Amino acid sequence: MLLASFIGPVIAFGFTSILIIWLFSIAKAVGLVDIPNGRKTHEGEIPLVGGLSIYIAVFAATVITGSLYPELSLMQEYGGFFLAGMLLLLVGVVDDYIELRPIAKIAAQTAAALIMIFGSGVVLRDLGALGNNGELLSTGILAVPFTVFATIGVINAINMADGLDGLAGSLSLATLSGFIAASLLFGGGQDVGILSMIAAAVVGFLVFNFRFPGRRSAIVFLGDSGSMFLGMVACWYAIKFSQGESRVFAPSAALWFLLLPIFDAVSMTARRILKKRPPFGADKEHLHHIFLLAGFTVQETVLIMAGISALGAVIGITATYFGVPDYIMVGSFVTLGLMYLWMIVRSWAVMRFLKKSINRRSSQVDRRMISDRRRNSSIAYLGPERRCGRDRRNDARRTGDNGSSVGLSRTG
Repeated sequence: MLLASFIGPVIAFGFTSILIIWLFSIAKAVGLVDIPNGRKTHEGEIPLVGGLSIYIAVFAATVITGSLYPELSLMQEYGGFFLAGMLLLLVGVVDDYIELRPIAKIAAQTAAALIMIFGSGVVLRDLGALGNNGELLSTGILAVPFTVFATIGVINAINMADGLDGLAGSLSLATLSGFIAASLLFGGGQDVGILSMIAAAVVGFLVFNFRFPGRRSAIVFLGDSGSMFLGMVACWYAIKFSQGESRVFAPSAALWFLLLPIFDAVSMTARRILKKRPPFGADKEHLHHIFLLAGFTVQETVLIMAGISALGAVIGITATYFGVPDYIMVGSFVTLGLMYLWMIVRSWAVMRFLKKSINRRSSQVDRRMISDRRRNSSIAYLGPERRCGRDRRNDARRTGDNGSSVGLSRTG
């Protein structure tokens, strides 16, 4: 059985690498690519095959491991998981290729959540010991809608984090590693096998997506298919591990495993509402934009944010180990979240502080020379994190082959 715990991740890592290499030219041939324009940060057409490769690799590793060790009954146990993941994957691929209306993606995410709830029994039945005298605060008849809302929120939080080469993958890897550690420490190794396979597949993807020294940009991108799938994985196990009598950790601790994606998504939405702007519109003042404007490189920004995410997981594990009360965990999380929102609302002041106090290297951006900072053309202001395939193709038709017109481009 010990061998099974190693074989699955090795297969997942290897299959992800092979699939990325194989799908690379296919994606270019069919147009499943991110096309740069006049304000591009990457060169050439970048295939959006990271999500496809991760999902197929994890599925294949699960099937092969289950065949080698029939007593594990992996496909029977994770049938609902892969069905929900496949739905999000297919919708994500279509959205990467052509523009889908937001309602279509929300519908797919809702359907995936319902599969999670009714197909696999993963549902938020309580919010932890937040009731009177430390009793569990039950969600009651709101369990299903609350679970659907949480699932949609986390999926889109990971999707919004896919703004730099290696960022969404690194944040997901930090969360997955936290789940694995918590399961080994407090859950008797529950679901460590599949979590390890997903983590290994993400590592295989990051080999091609992270900006290693000597590599100017990613070779492949995750795509909406990948970010939605990884978002579902994060929410699935945050809920599964925090519910029932055999829970691995409390729901209050689960929040800390998703620290940065939750903070970023909620603060961005709140800031847009405060400024009377569409809450789900594209934005260019996420935390990674602040780091970039302060002079940090893409690699440094990704590593710092992955470190923060990992720290959140460590806090969740430590609180579980020492039995920190749920009300303290929730209160601390909300307080820190409000501080994060305060920082984002004052993003330009924070950027200047980071630039002067932490990062003293010269920056390519001088605010005094820019008449409209919202139209800054620096790397941090190169458009929304997500761009539909139709927009990319329209940009390409307008610019021809030389990318001469000014448009928006994703960063990776």
